[in-house]
Amino acid sequence: MDKVKEIVSEINSGRPKPIYFLMGEEPYYIDKISQYIAENVLSEEEKGFNQMVLYGKDTSVDEVVANAKRFPMMADYQVVIVKEAQHLSRTIESLVSYAENPQPTTILVICFKYKKLDKRKKLYKAVQKSGVLFESNKLYENQVSDWIRRAMAGKGYSISPKSCIMLVEFLGTDLSKINNELDKLTLVVSTETEITPELIEEHIGISKDFNNFELKKAIGERDVKKASRIIDYFAQNPKDNPFVVTVTLLSTFFAQLLQYHGLNDHSPGNVAKVLGVNPYFVKEFTVAAKNYPMKRVSGIISSLRELDLKGKGVGASNMEQSDLLKELLAEIV
Repeated sequence: MDKVKEIVSEINSGRPKPIYFLMGEEPYYIDKISQYIAENVLSEEEKGFNQMVLYGKDTSVDEVVANAKRFPMMADYQVVIVKEAQHLSRTIESLVSYAENPQPTTILVICFKYKKLDKRKKLYKAVQKSGVLFESNKLYENQVSDWIRRAMAGKGYSISPKSCIMLVEFLGTDLSKINNELDKLTLVVSTETEITPELIEEHIGISKDFNNFELKKAIGERDVKKASRIIDYFAQNPKDNPFVVTVTLLSTFFAQLLQYHGLNDHSPGNVAKVLGVNPYFVKEFTVAAKNYPMKRVSGIISSLRELDLKGKGVGASNMEQSDLLKELLAEIV
């Protein structure tokens, strides 16, 4: 993200702002920025007297301000980091007076996870004027694969599109969780080696053959034998393969397939752009469109909605996951 690079550049050039208010739904960048400030503003000798970490659950805005107003000892700056500051959300507006006139030798870092300041209120405007307001937004699922690719490129690695999809499917959109698994891979894989599905399976434990990605592909190709094997595997390992995830992914796939049918321009670039998918996966829609005409796709989407409700206990209480999966496959192919 450009804003992250800008913050890092300011710090590296010795021009830090007095306040960094880090907020938003995605905690990954909030943690990374606060960690960078903690590790790079002060020397190890200076940190003992001039770096303090407070926690929102155990402090108050008044305490934060009192610490921020202190002067550094034998250093140019002191750093005050407030973690889990969202627990101060009820009183956070009382930080206004400090934000309007911050201590120039203090770098105050507020980690306000999963919440945002009200743009209409004084604190937002005061921080915007005197410091840095950083909003960390949650990435959409179709953006996470590209994030993984860029993150790995930054570490000196390449990663296949299928490997990215496997990680997103298994770990969701939590960037911190994904980054932890990527870090594990970098410990055992050299930079000359592409991260493949085989390496993902070996070192992270995600099956390269029995996952929702392969199920979706098999269904798109109307490969009933392969789809049945995957369904059987899911039925035997329900905790690792929850039905709600499977039905949601397939619902998204068929909704995109319906969009595909409605396009006049089926060129790979246009399909990827309109459907919001990696160009690598456009061929799947081309194949599936031949196997499932538009009218059939509409019927499948309706069936998947009913199965989603059954999976949540609506109209079919205590229905076994194995039975739901078999019905799902029967409804589609």
